Amino acid sequence: MTLMSRPQPAGEEPPAHLDDVPPVPSAEEVAAELEAVAYPAEPADPAHPADPVGEEPEDRRHPSTVGGLLYLFVLAAGATGVFIAWSGDWRLGVRWIGGALVGAAAFRLVLPRRDAGMLAVRHRLLDCLLLGGVGAVLLFLAQTIPNQPGT
Repeated sequence: MTLMSRPQPAGEEPPAHLDDVPPVPSAEEVAAELEAVAYPAEPADPAHPADPVGEEPEDRRHPSTVGGLLYLFVLAAGATGVFIAWSGDWRLGVRWIGGALVGAAAFRLVLPRRDAGMLAVRHRLLDCLLLGGVGAVLLFLAQTIPNQPGT
């Protein structure tokens, strides 16, 4: 079977499996559907109006969830760890990064999904296992890697 369609010979019926295929919409039908999606009609319930399409969102200078605030703390702790490792004490820097990841796992474990903010990426169990696992491995490696001779 090829990807190219062949012309239908005169007098031959189209295959039966094509009977279930809906017709292709016209350009006018597609344009009407796109306009209906872009500019929805007035909501049926005036107590719960739909969000206006062209309206600008309000400026926010604070996280909208508790998890967003905790995410900023985790981010700051990780950045602190990177700075400490860059400035010379790699063990302490890696401990900060590992601790930040373990802390993020703990925050993700106790916060409900609606409050977790950017800490919620996947399912709760998977988030906690990945964050906690990588953090624990970093803490373990920072503790057990022996010092190099001459340092």
